[in-house]
Amino acid sequence: MMKQWQGFQLGKWTETIDVRDFIQKNYTMYDGDKSFLAAPTAKTKNLWDKAEALIIEEIKKGVMDVEANEFSGINNFKPGYLDKENEVIVGYQTDAPLKRIMNPFGGMRMVEQSLEEYGFKMDEELNKNFK
Repeated sequence: MMKQWQGFQLGKWTETIDVRDFIQKNYTMYDGDKSFLAAPTAKTKNLWDKAEALIIEEIKKGVMDVEANEFSGINNFKPGYLDKENEVIVGYQTDAPLKRIMNPFGGMRMVEQSLEEYGFKMDEELNKNFK
C-alpha cells in the first residue's frame, strides 16, 4: 500500500481514476456539531473586518471596479490581496478585492450591457479581437 493511501479503504480508485469508488469506500457521514472547529484567530478576525467593510462599501456604491482590459482566465491577473502581510490563503479572481471580471463566454452583449450599466467601457482592441 502506498504511504499516502494509509487510513483509506482501498478499491478500484487505487488503480485507476475512480472518484465514485473512492467516495463510496471512504465517505463517512458527520453527525456531530461544530465544537471541533477552532475559533477564528485575531488575524482572521482582522481580515474579515476589512473584507466586511469593503462589502458594505460595495453595497452602498454598487460595483467597485471592473477589469475592462482583460477577460477572465485562470492566469490573466496578478495575485490580489486584501492585506498581503496577514493573508494565509491567497486567491482573488483579479488583482484587487471585489474587482469584477469580464466573462464574454456567457455572452458578449451581456458583458457590454453590464459594463455600460455600471459606467465602464471595454477596451476597444479586446472587444474587436474577441468578436
